[in-house]
Formats: sequence, structure tokens, C-alpha cells
Amino acid sequence: MAASMNPTIRRRRLGAELRRLRQASGLKSTEVAERLMVSQPKISHLENGRRAVSPRDVRDLCALYGVRDQQVIETLVEMASESGRQGWWHAYGDIPQSAYIGLETDAASIHAYEPLMIPALLQTPPYAHAVIGETIPLLTAKEAGTHLKVRLRRQHRIYDPAGRLRLWAVLDESLLRRVVGSPDIMREQLEHLNALGAEPNVTVQVLPYAVGAHPGLSGRFSILGFADNSAAPVVYLEQFTSDLYLEKPADVRTYSAMYTHLQAQALDPDSTRQLIADAIKSHTEAVNRP
Repeated sequence: MAASMNPTIRRRRLGAELRRLRQASGLKSTEVAERLMVSQPKISHLENGRRAVSPRDVRDLCALYGVRDQQVIETLVEMASESGRQGWWHAYGDIPQSAYIGLETDAASIHAYEPLMIPALLQTPPYAHAVIGETIPLLTAKEAGTHLKVRLRRQHRIYDPAGRLRLWAVLDESLLRRVVGSPDIMREQLEHLNALGAEPNVTVQVLPYAVGAHPGLSGRFSILGFADNSAAPVVYLEQFTSDLYLEKPADVRTYSAMYTHLQAQALDPDSTRQLIADAIKSHTEAVNRP
């Protein structure tokens, strides 16, 4: 196992292996929970990588599943020990989306559809500050500052020389027109968006109003892919108070097909840059308007 693998991915890999062992034993998760005198949700969370697995949990589960190979058991115990380590984001305290940030940190690629605002990884500091302050109620100044620091730290993946993230963003035209913060902030943000779209690892496409109805009308989503073949893709659906992660192959195929349709309906990157340039001109005129 690579020493650099973050704890979220360690937990997902370990959970997948524990699920495989349970299924091989013929036990249902409810039966495992009953025999170990724990809740069924705990077993589900362990198998889905939603919580760290303790070495004791691993030994108890292996004993229940009839695993006799000590090398297998010790390997799983080691994975459990490593899964309890914390990623860089934990230094900022209890922050929203910590599970997603763990996945994002290790993802090799992200295909994102965003209908309402510039994706977090492509935001300028002033735009991000305005979004955080205007969309999250009851946030203190200190909490807003922490959110901003975390968001900007996440953007390091775009430039990481050890393995740049492959980011493909399909954006609705409306987010180019909606004024977040001020026209000047929008002008700077869209100039930044066009600059990032020229990077070899970033592709930006815009869905113009003329497209009409399209598969993205149901809301934003992202598909995260991983270089490690043992880590299956994840579809991420961000919601205000809770997030949803879809890992079933059928769900991933459905959203992948939706994304393919969105890419086909959106403007190509060159036409996108021109549309963004037109939006920049509109915001610049608003700034200069007396």
C-alpha cells in the first residue's frame, strides 16, 4: 500500500475487502451486527468506508467470517491502523464535506456539472469569500475564514506536480451572468476561469441557454475517478445539510451517461472561452457604468 494514500481511500479499500469477506462467508450485514452485538448501520458504515475501522473490529470480523490466513488478517489490521490517521483537512476542525474532501484529495479525475456557481476548485478567493458568506446562514466570521482556507487549500490539486487532478467542468450559462459579490469580482472570476480552462489538465464547457432541457436539470453532481483500480468511481451529490455518495455500478453508469450527454450538448472549449469573454465584457461594463 502506498504510504501517501489518504485515510479516506484506505477506509474505502478496507471496507470493500471486509464486504467481500462477509459475502464469501454467506452472512448478511444484519446477522453480523447481531452476532457482534453492534448496530447494523455500523457494519454498513465500515463496509462503505464512512468510518474508521479499528484493528479489533478487523480481528472480530475475520474470526466471524472464518478467515484463517494470518497474513491476510495482519494486512487488514495494518490497513485498519492506517485508516485511523487524519488527512490535512482535519487540522481545520469539524468542517462540512470532510468525507468528500478525502475523496477529492485522492481522485485522479473529477467530472463536475454545476448549474448555479463556479466549482469550488476553480473559484478565486474573492468569489469564494462571497459565496461562503452569502450562501451559508448563521456563519460566524471565524467559521467563514476557516471555510475559505479549506476551499483554497483544496485547489492545490489543480497544480500538484506529483499528480495533477484531471478536472472536466460543464457549467450552466446562468452562473456566468449571476453577480456574486460584485461585477468586479465576477470579472476577475471569469478571467480566472478562462485562464484555468487553458491548462492542459482542465477542461471547461458551458451549456448555453439555447440548449433548453438537458440531463443536468435535476441538479449538480460530480463523478470522481481514482488511479487505483481497486477504488471504484464515486458519484457525489452535494446537498445543504447532508451529502449523498453513489457507488453502485448501475448508478455510476447512469450518471456517466448523463455527463456524456451534457458534454455533447455544451459548447466546445473554444466557443466556451468566447462566451465567457462576452460575459466578462458585460461585467466590465457594469463596473464602469456611472
